Amino acid sequence: MKIAVITGASSGMGKAFTKQIDEKYQELDEIWVIARKKEGLEGLKKEISKLRILPMDLTDRQALEEFSTLLKREKPCIQILVESAGMGIQKKIEDTAVDDLRRMTELNCTALTAFVAMCLPYCEKGSRILCLASGAAFVPQPSFAVYAASKSYVLSFARALGAEQKGRIVVTAVCPGPVDTPFLEKMGGKENMPFYKKPFIADAEAVVKKALKDSERGREISVYGFAMKALRAVCKIVPIRLLLRFM
Repeated sequence: MKIAVITGASSGMGKAFTKQIDEKYQELDEIWVIARKKEGLEGLKKEISKLRILPMDLTDRQALEEFSTLLKREKPCIQILVESAGMGIQKKIEDTAVDDLRRMTELNCTALTAFVAMCLPYCEKGSRILCLASGAAFVPQPSFAVYAASKSYVLSFARALGAEQKGRIVVTAVCPGPVDTPFLEKMGGKENMPFYKKPFIADAEAVVKKALKDSERGREISVYGFAMKALRAVCKIVPIRLLLRFM
């Protein structure tokens, strides 16, 4: 059984990935979609019949064990794995609850790592993994410190995994700027974001379309839009201390 597995699938980027993968890869027998809220997944299944909905919290160790049992029982061939589950809070560390800080790193880093490792044995030569990092991975960001640091981890992890799996699996780190999704609204919306981030706001459908193309081409990083590509170049040559002063 050939499948795609998509985390964070009930809204935003995960939902866009689910719809485009369904349209683009007709050879898939099923698309397994994962999110905490069952209602969002059920709504998506009304649009896409081949979905298998798996409501679960990726930070719950018991839930991961149950998913591992499902893999062992079904023995699917995972052709595409999209890790788009994530959490972000735009506040100073001192103004953020410790539990929220911990949950960010657990979901964005620890759970992602465990989930990818769990799925690897079910991938075959030619399979593809897309890990949703962020343009925030390119530079430390005051008032977004933990999120940016966690996405730097995702970027580093994806690139190293891709090197380990070279010749077998393509691993692509997807690094967009702010994307116009409900995730952006949860962090205060466009109106309240720093002025220097507004030019980087991107459309989710366009980001996903480019990410899938870049993955097909075997690229290790997918960066959408000229502005974000320019930022990445600047972050390579301008000292971090100067960038932090600007922010």
